[in-house]
Amino acid sequence: MVVCGDDALAVRLTVELREIYRQSVTLLVPDADAVGPEPPSGTRVVEADVPDAAALREAGTAGAAAVALVYEDDETNIRAAMAARRIDPRVRLVIRLYNRKLGRHLAELLDQASAVAVESAHTDGTGRTEGAPGAPPTTTSPPLPTSLPTSLPTSPPPPAHDLATVVLSDADTAAPALAAAVVAGTGKVLQADGLLLRAVERTPRGRREASGPDLCTLALLSSTDADPAGAEGSDRSGRAGPLLLPAARDVARSAERGALVLEAVRHETPRARARRPAVAGLPVMELFSRRVRWSLAGFTAAVTAIAVTSWITTGDHPVHAAYITLLDLFSINDPAVGEPTERQLLQLFTGLIGLLLLPVLVAAVLEALGSFRSASALRRPPRGTTGHVVLLGLGKVGTRVLARLRELDVPVVCVEEDPEARGIPLARRLRVPVVLGDATQEGVLEAARTGRARALLALTSSDTTNLEAILCARAFAPGLRVALRLYDDDFATAVHRTLRAAHPQARTHSRSVTSLAAPAFAGAMMGRRILGAVPVERRVLLFAALDVAGVPLWQGRTVAESFRPGHWRILALDTTAPDARQPDLRTTRLDGREHVSGLLFDLHPGHVLDARDRVVVAATRQGLAELLGTAPPGPVPRPGPPPRAS
Repeated sequence: MVVCGDDALAVRLTVELREIYRQSVTLLVPDADAVGPEPPSGTRVVEADVPDAAALREAGTAGAAAVALVYEDDETNIRAAMAARRIDPRVRLVIRLYNRKLGRHLAELLDQASAVAVESAHTDGTGRTEGAPGAPPTTTSPPLPTSLPTSLPTSPPPPAHDLATVVLSDADTAAPALAAAVVAGTGKVLQADGLLLRAVERTPRGRREASGPDLCTLALLSSTDADPAGAEGSDRSGRAGPLLLPAARDVARSAERGALVLEAVRHETPRARARRPAVAGLPVMELFSRRVRWSLAGFTAAVTAIAVTSWITTGDHPVHAAYITLLDLFSINDPAVGEPTERQLLQLFTGLIGLLLLPVLVAAVLEALGSFRSASALRRPPRGTTGHVVLLGLGKVGTRVLARLRELDVPVVCVEEDPEARGIPLARRLRVPVVLGDATQEGVLEAARTGRARALLALTSSDTTNLEAILCARAFAPGLRVALRLYDDDFATAVHRTLRAAHPQARTHSRSVTSLAAPAFAGAMMGRRILGAVPVERRVLLFAALDVAGVPLWQGRTVAESFRPGHWRILALDTTAPDARQPDLRTTRLDGREHVSGLLFDLHPGHVLDARDRVVVAATRQGLAELLGTAPPGPVPRPGPPPRAS
């Protein structure tokens, strides 16, 4: 395994591969000192400023099982991916990209190039690629372009090797957990073959009162979870920590604990919303205030009434009567000297209305100019803002969390120091109030109405800024629910316990983005489609789509016999024919046709698994490593009672 990166995610991913999957890893970094005084045991560290072809060859890309490119810069990862694909078309690539649309196109392009290169190698009979041992000096694969085309050609069939290219985003992986940390009652959502699966936390009382059908119980929460002064469970919490994938008897005996259950959300085919036909003209509702609109409507009704009265009293043509009325309104008509009294009174009344109309027209013009000027400006938090979430930082992770919160219809007020931050355009488009300033400076958090907020979420790129902002907020809002992003997982644990001990009546969450993202990246490097990762307090559950043929431990066993409490559990069976299955269950059809999911969750415990089956499994990191044969298996329990939904 080769891991290339320049931040904490690369180191965390290396530790994950070494300790969980027992893989030999080469770490390619710009500065070897950044890894720490002692790199992870069994890891070879290669130092290179840029991941060019020479550096990738030195790291052992040729012949490697997988290469992870997790640099913070998207362009660096794209260039390195193209170089790695030229060196070895068969290598599995796991790429970190923030741009999701570009990531889909890049995966298609690299898979297409891989298929062409592999076919060419078999055609000329060498079967070797550039950089591989014994390979000829010239490459057998066609050179890849240095830039992506604007439109992709029709791709040939995908390469035969497993998962040639996987594109992931650490921000997308961590955003659901960070958003759920501050929004009570929201679950973690996974997508599989067009179905939405939601993991929901339930209190002991909620477990007793639940009436809806649950697919299964994913975890029993730690016994200290209800105690604000307690420590959230981690891998080292012992019996007080969370119990992942519990057996049915453990669920029945733990009625005093909260639980994380899996629910299926009813799938609906997206339909175009019925919209009113657009009316050509100016956006009056946005340009003018309600008072100005009512004033203009009143003047229009008055002028119309005068024109009708003039037509009736003078007997003129309606058009001529309206014309005379407008001349009187703007005081450009001759005085009605010597004309009937009715005509003179109408002229005086029309002139009075014209005088009153002038300030209204001036106000309308000023409001219109103000609307155009503020259309591109950021909104300020209204004075009556309450019950909102204060979001600090609009970088990569903050932008994804902001989009996630708005999808859940949660009111948000953002605080950002950089007016050119990545998430500013999204906040402007969503009409989310933004306070520009340093969150640690006096008055900034107050301007965001933090005292009346429901929660505070600190997601800046600086650990000290996040911690200082949380402490400042707790100074004037001790009971505020807070969640902060920290890079180091051990530091996050220490901060979490200290804050909860200092403020026992308030809820505190600390999350490390690297600890949330690393399991998904590691699972993708091992060649399995990771559908998602759900945090359970300070531990992580992985959801993956596995072929039974790749897990000899399951072949010939029933679903009940394959269930291993605390390690893995089969959730669903893909009933789609093998030749019609989607290679990635996370994707949805883009051709507009209705898709019927082939996943069967109501599995019979006696169903015997066949080598042709594909299943959706929930597993711990250690359990997934054992299924892949990269970790020593633990004792397999004797078949007990079949797993039942709680």
